[in-house]
Order: sequence, then structure tokens, then C-alpha cells
Amino acid sequence: MADTRRTLHIASWDDRFLAWLLDILLVGVVLSALGEVAGVFAFLTGGLSDPTPFTGLNGLGLFVYWTVLEGRQGQSVGKIVMNIAITDERGEAIDYVTAAIESFGKAFLLPLDILVGWLAYEKEGLRLFNELSSTIVIETDEEETGKPRDVEYVYPSDA
Repeated sequence: MADTRRTLHIASWDDRFLAWLLDILLVGVVLSALGEVAGVFAFLTGGLSDPTPFTGLNGLGLFVYWTVLEGRQGQSVGKIVMNIAITDERGEAIDYVTAAIESFGKAFLLPLDILVGWLAYEKEGLRLFNELSSTIVIETDEEETGKPRDVEYVYPSDA
């Protein structure tokens, strides 16, 4: 019987932090731009006295961003750049519900999420909401990302 064990390399806290930082910068820029557009529109129409209606929506924006991208492909833009991905404990893709549970902690309760993770799951490298959603963050092989392991691709030659 062949050994079908799979080796998963847990992503470092440094890689996870840099991916998170890239994501919050990206989402922050988008939400700021939307806020500016809404503010200009409100100013021109005289409809709103507060020119920043998107203030306070960063957490919600990040929650939706992470839930959609990680539920669909296991990676946000930050995770793609850092070659890491969110998976279930067996290294398989997660669904949107699991992504929503996992994303809730980092979008709304990050200090508590990380502190409990460091104290209770230090060896496993988990945040609290990784434990609650049964997810892990793993390193990906950038050359293998998105390609089945049992398929060889033959590309056309430039003849």
C-alpha cells in the first residue's frame, strides 16, 4: 500500500502578517476611493452633510473581501503575493461558510483572535478563529499553485 501522506508546511507568522498588511492596505485604498467618490457626489448634490459615509466600514469590507476570495480560491491578494493559502486541516479547499467563520476574527476581533491563538495554540500556529473554523494557513509552492499534482502540461513550442 502506497503512502498517501501529505506534507503541509504551516505558514510563518511573518508571512501571514505581511499578507494581512497587503490586504488591509488594498481594501483600505478601495474603500477610501469609494468614500471620496461618495463624498464628492454628496457635496455636488447637497444630499449628505457627512462627506465620508464609508467611515467605519473597513471591518465589513475586509470581512467580505476575505470571505469571498478565501472561500473561492483559498487566497486573498496578500496570500497570493506571500505564497500562502488557507485550507482545512487536511490541506483541502474551504467553502464560503468556513471562510466566513475564519475571516470574522481577523476582520472584527483581531487582537483577541491573535492573543488567544498565541496563548492557546502557539505550537500549532493558529489564531482562535482558525481553531473555530478548523482551518490552517499553509505555504504554497508558487509553481504548483492552481495546477493538479497528477497532470503534466505540455506547452506548444515556438516552431
